[in-house]
Amino acid sequence: MQVASDGEAALRLLEESNVDVLLCDINMPRMDGMELLRRVRERANPPEAIMLTGHATVETAIEAMKLGAYDYLSKPYHITELDALVRQAADKRRLRVDNQRLRAQLARQSAMPDIVSESDAMREVIRLVERVAPSDASVLITGESGTGKELVAHAIHRLSNRADSSFIDLNCAAFQESLLESELFGYEAGAFSGAKGRKLGLIELADGGTLFLDEITELPLQLQAKLLRAIETRSFYRVGAVRKVEVNVRIVAATNRNPDQVVADGAFRADLLYRINGFQINLTPLRERPDDIEPLAHYLLKQLAGPTPPELTPEALEALRAYHWPGNVRQLRNCLERAVLLSDQGRITLSELPPEVARPTSYVRPGIPAPAGSPASVAAPVDASGAPSSLREVERQQILAALEQTGWHRGKTAEILGISPSTLYRRLRDYNLERRS
Repeated sequence: MQVASDGEAALRLLEESNVDVLLCDINMPRMDGMELLRRVRERANPPEAIMLTGHATVETAIEAMKLGAYDYLSKPYHITELDALVRQAADKRRLRVDNQRLRAQLARQSAMPDIVSESDAMREVIRLVERVAPSDASVLITGESGTGKELVAHAIHRLSNRADSSFIDLNCAAFQESLLESELFGYEAGAFSGAKGRKLGLIELADGGTLFLDEITELPLQLQAKLLRAIETRSFYRVGAVRKVEVNVRIVAATNRNPDQVVADGAFRADLLYRINGFQINLTPLRERPDDIEPLAHYLLKQLAGPTPPELTPEALEALRAYHWPGNVRQLRNCLERAVLLSDQGRITLSELPPEVARPTSYVRPGIPAPAGSPASVAAPVDASGAPSSLREVERQQILAALEQTGWHRGKTAEILGISPSTLYRRLRDYNLERRS
């Protein structure tokens, strides 16, 4: 139980702690009870309020109930009556919070597909997820775009002790740097032009649950320092605030880049990498686990077409197995979505597949020469000893190949590669790639 001397002191206490029931006198100095009730009801997930007064009138009772008060008591009152009201109000709030969590949990579960796989590589991923999920260790998920990093993050949360709390995700590459800080940490009213009220940041909304930071290596250096401090102290300041907010959040992060290389390039803090990389899970690209292509294709077709999806002909299935899938599972889904729209008589043939998938081409993996006479698509550069070049050069060549394939259409290129357009623009800038005349 906490006590505040007036309405303003009560608001400060409510900012620092989670309260189920607020007992509020109507006549108070500095801020009366009605104004406090009005302010409290503007908060996200407010406590239930019981109003107390020694000057009861019908008008004030009606006003209090309209503002959202749970009940209204006139002084003097019996302590047993107050005790019963507090218990009922606390039960009501707990039921409301549980209902919100269950609805969110059901929505997440219905929207989240199962991890469909038959390969040894994905079986190992599932084993690692099951081992690390019950702990509170920070997890870093690495792998190419479209391999299912967000799916694995969801699985970690659902198998953890935080499964009943929120799973909040943030794509660090999807926001401008000026907006990313307020999105992550929130802000106070008047913190900047246009900030008319308080906004809770995603890290605060994830309190008690899991915060998933996708493409974390795209986080600006200035915010990396603030995030590191928040993780270490479990507290942070909203933008424009002077009072700390304490949180209990598990961090799960993901990147499609080599973390060590990004640190070596000076684009990511080594100390932050150590903090988020308490346990690393690497997802193998789809081209290196061909056993998963057929079950994935059948699963995705059921998702896209319902209980009676079109049938893949043997030739079409063989083409899916032979393709190198630079965009991984995301690209496979896009390919099948197109095929479902074009299919006739319940069958998907080579004609319904995109030309780059239906065409009999081969993919040269890094450091592996193409068979004699075979038309190679993307060949990773090698040095004089035959060893593959740096990962940056491999990525550069893959982007170039996709750009040539789409006639340098950036939107289609991003879709093929399974990355966001903003990430593609950054890669083009980093690698100084311009359209060739």
